[in-house]
Formats: sequence, C-alpha cells, structure tokens
Amino acid sequence: MGTIIKHYERVIYFMSVVVKCLVSLQVTEEKMNRSLLKVAIVVLNIYQTIQPFSLGPKITYIPPTLPEDEDAVFAHYETGINFDKYDDIMVDVSGTNPPEALMTFDEAMLCESLRKNVSKSGYVKPTPVQKHGIPIISAGRDLMACAQTGSGKTAAFLLPILQQLMADGVAASRFSELQEPEAIIVAPTRELINQIYLEARKFAFGTCVRPVVVYGGVSTGYQIREISRGCNVLCGTPGRLLDMIGRGKVGLQKLRYLVLDEADRMLDMGFEPDMRRLVGSPGMPSKEDRQTLMFSATYPEDIQRMAADFLKTDYLFLAVGVVGGACSDVEQTFIEVTKFSKREQLLDLLKTTGTERTMVFVETKRQADFIATFLCQEKVPTTSIHGDREQREREQALADFRSGKCPVLVATSVAARGLDIPDVQHVVNFDLPNNIDEYVHRIGRTGRCGNVGRAVSFYDPDADVQLARSLVTVLSKAQQVVPSWLEEHAFSGLSTGFNPPRKNFASTDSRKGGSFQDNMMKSQPAALAAADEEEWE
Repeated sequence: MGTIIKHYERVIYFMSVVVKCLVSLQVTEEKMNRSLLKVAIVVLNIYQTIQPFSLGPKITYIPPTLPEDEDAVFAHYETGINFDKYDDIMVDVSGTNPPEALMTFDEAMLCESLRKNVSKSGYVKPTPVQKHGIPIISAGRDLMACAQTGSGKTAAFLLPILQQLMADGVAASRFSELQEPEAIIVAPTRELINQIYLEARKFAFGTCVRPVVVYGGVSTGYQIREISRGCNVLCGTPGRLLDMIGRGKVGLQKLRYLVLDEADRMLDMGFEPDMRRLVGSPGMPSKEDRQTLMFSATYPEDIQRMAADFLKTDYLFLAVGVVGGACSDVEQTFIEVTKFSKREQLLDLLKTTGTERTMVFVETKRQADFIATFLCQEKVPTTSIHGDREQREREQALADFRSGKCPVLVATSVAARGLDIPDVQHVVNFDLPNNIDEYVHRIGRTGRCGNVGRAVSFYDPDADVQLARSLVTVLSKAQQVVPSWLEEHAFSGLSTGFNPPRKNFASTDSRKGGSFQDNMMKSQPAALAAADEEEWE
C-alpha cells in the first residue's frame, strides 16, 4: 500500500511541475484546468499500467529443492489414539441423488499407482469426509463440504481428481510456454497452498500427473519455469494465480476441476473479487462445464449463498460432525486475565509445556514479534510467522518449529488456516480473535487426525465479552467444561448482538430450514452410511 501511495505522490509532484510550466507560459485558468485534467489522466494511466511491475524490490527468492527420494516424499506422522472415534461421527448429505458412501479405500477403485501411494502415505481407513466426498466427486457432482479441521479434507478432493486424471491417461506436456492444467486448487495462504501441493505431489508420485504450486514471495521467473515443465494440477494463492493467467503462462481451456480450500475465507470480502475475476477469466469453463468443489471447517450462511454463484444448482452439501464446530479431541481451557497480566501468564504456561510444540496466536504482526522476542529473552526458544516476514523467513520459521529447534511458534492469522504440523500439543490464544470462526480454525492446529491436543485461551473481559456467548456454545457442543464466570459474561447482556451464538455457522445446508441436529434423524453414523491487514498471499 505504501508503494502505491508513493506512485500517487509522484503524480502530484509531476502535476505541480506542469502547473509551473503553464503559469510561466501565462496560460488562462480555463485552458490550464483542461490541460491539467488531460495530463492527470495520461499520467495515472501510465502509473496504473506499470504499477503491478514496480511494487517494491524485485523478488528473487527461490525455495529449496524438494527431495525426490521416496522416504522423504512419504514422510508422515502416526494417527492418534482417537482416530476410530471418527466412525461414530454423524454425517448429513443434502441435495438430490447423492452417491453411496464408501467404507474402505479399496471401494474407491483407485488405480494401482495411486492405491500404493495412499498406502505409503499411512492411510489405513477413510475418514467421514473422505467416505462421502470421494464418491461424490467421482460421480462428477459439485460439492460444498463442511468438516472439522484435521479431518482429511485435502485427500478427500485430491484422490478422486488424481484418479480421474490418471484413468483418462493425462500426462504433463513438458516445456510448453503455455500450460493448460486440468485442475486448479486455490487457498488463501502461502503456507496452506504449499501444504496442499506437497500432498498432491505425494499422491501423484511415480505417475505422469504433475502438480505445480505458485504463491507470492517467490521469484516469478522461477515459478514460470516450473509451470512450463508441465502442469496438470496447479495449486495457487489468488494473486499469483491470476498473475500467471494474466501473463499468458496458464490457459484455462482444459480446466475440469476448480477447488476452493478454506472456501469461507476465499469468498469473504477480502478474496471474493479475486475469485470472481478467476471464474470470469478468458477460457474459464462455465460452472455447468466444470466441476467446482469447496471445502472448509466453517460455512456462515451468507458465504453459502455467495458460493451458490460458483456451483451448479444441484450441488451436494456434505456436513460432517458438529458443523462449524471445534474438534472434541481438543481440550479447551479458558483463563480470565487482564491486558497486562497476559505475558506472565503465558510464561508460566510455557514453563509447564517444556519442549512440546506450542502455537501462540496474537492479534497483530507487531505483537507477534514482540512476544517472540520476550520469550527468547526468557530463554524459551521461539520463532514467529506473520505477513510482514519475507517468504524465506516464513519457511525457516515453520522449519524450525516442525523440527523442534523452536518448540514455540507465535503467529497471526496467516498460520491459522489449514496448516498441518505434526505433534502440535498446545495452542494458546494470547489474544482471542474477533469472531468465533477464527477461534475454531485456530484451535484446530492441535488435535489433528485423532491426536489429542490442548487449547488455552486468555479471556480479557474488557476486550472479549462480545465473543463469550459463542464460546459457551462451542464448548457445550464439543462436550467441554464451561467455566461459570464465562457463562456469567455470556449472559450478562454485553455479549448480545456482536457475535450471535452460532447463528453464523452453516450448521446445515442453507437451502433447507432447521438445524443440523434437527436433521440427524435422516442421517446415519459414518460407519453405517458413510485481521491485521495480513498479507495472506
């Protein structure tokens, strides 16, 4: 934003020079105004043209080359002791003629190479979103899927897409300046889209299908070269994806699948214009001629209504578990604090966690650096991640956290969505977010794939009371203990009107009335039937 302002400051300076020239020529006021208007239009058009190519220093960062050996590609962590509980989760599929759920990966009829890759990845049995999502996608249906964080959504859309591409004999066309991928996957953050790419790379290992990833903070030239080597599945953040399309490096004529991960975020006020630009790009097949898939842990009803613009009218809505809810494998604890007691509370808490991986969420980028510095001074090895850090620094921070070199990661919203980091035992909300959806996503960093986790939130009555009622509802639905003091805040009257309790959750398909619980009689257990101006990209 600062660079754009500088451009317009230059325009103003240029205009002042023009005025001086016109004055020296003794031009009449009327002619001067007309001349200035013409000059202003010309200059602004020039700056708007060069602006995309002149924002800040040229980015030259090239990420480290990924290892190609099988052991590195298929490195994974074990599922937790509660994984079998997924079989008892209630599932609701709305829409006309949904296909039957599958119970095993064998029933998915995956080709041999894909089946082997699934097995090497450590997948033993499908989760509910996979049991229902895979046959829905394989049947060619559009899908809006709502499942708790850490429930296997990524594999639910990757496996049927890769299976269909392999069955059709798709192969990457190497060294073509224009690549026409069959599938495009969009996610809001660099970290999440890179994570999806690594999953796609794993499942496509040893096949002719080639996934590629593009996102900001990395050399554009490097990513163009990667695309030109062949691309069937293109994973990207919105800005860089549109840039590649605009440069003529990516064509959309062959596109068959459009996937929006963290779809609620992709369709909110921040990203909706980019999404509409994407589906309106030249060559993009209409929604009737492509398959559109949306996945998220939360679906406010207004987002559902907006999503319908991108989906065929007969799309299916898949609701898994407590929709828009927190995972019950996460033990949620609340500590009542004041603004100035948080730091000492955090330090006391981290002294009890030792070397266990802990993510600490704060509200601002400045706060992230401040808290990370404070903890390091207190001899707690800590790193931080937020939108102002360069891509190289963000990747190094995540690597240090994953390896255990820095067992504490202080983060803003940029890390809150979709990141799957092994063995995150604790999440701390140093600052609670301003909406309940973000809370659900944050605490979902722990308790993934059936592993038990713990989330501790600092509740400041002066700042967080508007969230109290929604927090009580989340705790109740996840069968957690609700502190009596939190209930008092929730029903004190101060909480009303700011964050209505669960009203904003898509607890059922918005095309039908009632609540998720109201429709449970029609559903069966899966075992039986199946911020801070964050620079996200």
